Amino acid sequence: MSENRRHPVSRRGFLGGAAAVAATTALPATAAHAAAAGRPNILLIVTDDQPKHTEWALPKTVAWLAGQGVKFTNGHVTTPLCAPSRSSVFSGRHAHNHGVRNNKASHALDQSTTVQKYLQQAGYRTGLFGKYLNSWTLADSPPHFEDFALLQPAYVDAQWNVNGTVQTINGYTTTVVKNRTLKFLDKAATDTRPWFAYVTPYASHGPRTPEAKYAGTAVPAWNGRPSVPEADRSDKPAYIRNATGTLADGQAIRAEQLRTLLSVDDAVQAFKDRLQALGQLDNTLVVYVGDNGFSWGDHGWTAKSVPYRPAHEVPFYLSWPAGGLGAGTQDDRIVANIDIAPTILEAAGITPAAPQDGRSLLSSHSRDHLLVEWWKQGAGAGGAPTWSSYVAKDKQYTEYYDLTTDANGTVSGTGQVTFREYYDLVDDPHQLTNKLYQATPAQEQALGIPALAAQLHADRTA
Repeated sequence: MSENRRHPVSRRGFLGGAAAVAATTALPATAAHAAAAGRPNILLIVTDDQPKHTEWALPKTVAWLAGQGVKFTNGHVTTPLCAPSRSSVFSGRHAHNHGVRNNKASHALDQSTTVQKYLQQAGYRTGLFGKYLNSWTLADSPPHFEDFALLQPAYVDAQWNVNGTVQTINGYTTTVVKNRTLKFLDKAATDTRPWFAYVTPYASHGPRTPEAKYAGTAVPAWNGRPSVPEADRSDKPAYIRNATGTLADGQAIRAEQLRTLLSVDDAVQAFKDRLQALGQLDNTLVVYVGDNGFSWGDHGWTAKSVPYRPAHEVPFYLSWPAGGLGAGTQDDRIVANIDIAPTILEAAGITPAAPQDGRSLLSSHSRDHLLVEWWKQGAGAGGAPTWSSYVAKDKQYTEYYDLTTDANGTVSGTGQVTFREYYDLVDDPHQLTNKLYQATPAQEQALGIPALAAQLHADRTA
């Protein structure tokens, strides 16, 4: 993948230069910050199906992690689906490299390449609280986590695997995740090892059941955006032309998601309060990200899985005051879930044995575009076909393919390109006009399509 590279900055250095960080003042990171910090604790919070534009439900989270950290305004996932995205978080790799191309293929992940493996091997205390990977057998313990409460996804009275024992725990599962995480944090009072907590509530995944106290909460009115729903979809692929989602559908999904996220906000505040009480707030690296976005009726679509921005853009925050990342800044680099593992490992001073596609966010590295990819599972009708996309700040080019995957993630098909899209994201941020629809060869040349197609091919095979 073509990238713009700057001189590297170590974990004891500044997050990025002025060109990388959209802030009026530089982050106050110096060599002394991280030298004093030593190995940080790691709190990684991954929500489920949370798109951007949901900050209303997270005022305490935003106040902490954006107000006293870094808000990444161009955060993405490299595959807008739960298990592939989470596997990319763990491994720092694209799905075509880690092998978890769909939700049925979770066991394809090489567990020796995961951030939890490296951290545990380096002496970290490791914990998992909440959802792990789709299609993972509940009775199987998640590798490289010594303390865990693994959720069989549900909102109320769910099944859990708690340190090897499958049991029902009554109550709202976000609250259970919160309490189990707090118990794990409390062990820091007697266990001096640095720790890694992977915290992943079910919110805001469907059926989007809110906690009882938030069930009737009024949310701000929302009248859609130009893509909700797009009236003329004649330039879109067939599955989008046939989509039936409405503004009312999008409004209902949005309201339900926001209500479930209110409980996540409570949990995050509880984590902050406990870390402060333990004296560990400053030297804890906190990362918050959604595992994928979600469409609120955009182009008639009410799910994830598509190459349109609401599906692959996600909230993305980072805070580490002792490492100099606590000033409250915005960073406009294109960042992704594949960057999380490299960031954590650099902060912990660990060099991974396996290759990674992502780059540490603690460096000044800045990419000019990102590969986003998706595979269709099975050959049945319906749903999004297999596609890959070149995503930059100013443009997006997508190809659809005659390819499918089976439950093991194995790919089959001719690979023939069946449809293409190109959007000017500066003049058309809502992706209403596919400039490749009925375009002439001369128009394609003017858009730079041959070079984009060549780069996309290189990215897919790298």
